[in-house]
Amino acid sequence: MTATEYVQQAIAELDWQREPRGLYEPIGYTLSAGGKRLRPSLAVIASDMFDGKREEVLPAALALEVFHNFTLLHDDVMDKASVRRGRPTVHVRWNENTAILSGDQMLIEAYSLLSKVRADVLPEVLRLFNKMATEICEGQQYDVDFETRDDVQIEDYMMMIRLKTSVLLANALQTGALIAGAGEADQTALYNYGIETGLAFQLQDDLLDVYGNPETFGKATGGDILCAKKTFMLLTAMQSASDRERNLLSRLLADKSMDSQEKIAAVTEIYTGLNVRQACEEEMKKHTDIALAELDKLSVSSEKKLILIKLAEKLLARKE
Repeated sequence: MTATEYVQQAIAELDWQREPRGLYEPIGYTLSAGGKRLRPSLAVIASDMFDGKREEVLPAALALEVFHNFTLLHDDVMDKASVRRGRPTVHVRWNENTAILSGDQMLIEAYSLLSKVRADVLPEVLRLFNKMATEICEGQQYDVDFETRDDVQIEDYMMMIRLKTSVLLANALQTGALIAGAGEADQTALYNYGIETGLAFQLQDDLLDVYGNPETFGKATGGDILCAKKTFMLLTAMQSASDRERNLLSRLLADKSMDSQEKIAAVTEIYTGLNVRQACEEEMKKHTDIALAELDKLSVSSEKKLILIKLAEKLLARKE
């Protein structure tokens, strides 16, 4: 059984048929929506690499998945997103109060799962989990702050997505390795691989929001453009545009009366003319190459590294 299959089975066995239904039903709805199960799978993969017992890493893996989905519930409220994984978001299907409260309960559930980790490693696992959770909140706050800032640079954005996206992948890998008994050097290499892969993953998300197919992407494209979100795509365009193009781009993004699809098409045309897609793809490849270099530092066999090598390559090519 693959790591992902193992995780999928365990997630399906979690019981959300509890009272009050208004609190737990949205949690079951969220976790049944599928997704790549990337984070919990990475924890199990890292454990497998060091011959760990899957049942020992599972509580942490499940905690990571529940925590990740908790952040999505609240993110969707903050972003006013209407679709997640091809289905209505919780605050749309129910309401904002439900999304907030069910999200709060998911955070509690994540820590309850985490508490089942083997006692001798629990303090360090908990320390790393808390560090990650704090950094994700910091990243989200930077993301919010950037909405009203006009001086955001590409390096600021990369710092923000490192906190908001990468640290969760990195923590999953480090935690899996830690529980399996890996040494500090191996834990660090896996953590760094997770950081760099996470950066490439988010850059691909930025690219797909502009150039992706909504049917495979799982959510409507062009959302970042309509929100004038300061993504790698927009910041790169602003940096490389002429004064005329920059002014046009600013006017388009600020125009609240313009038809949504016309705005998306007009901004996308500017991006294409400025080779923003190519710049994003090059940045993705740079971070993927750094991630793969980190795998060279691991003390395990090349065969055991293969799954993470393929994962990094797959993320670059993903369409969803």
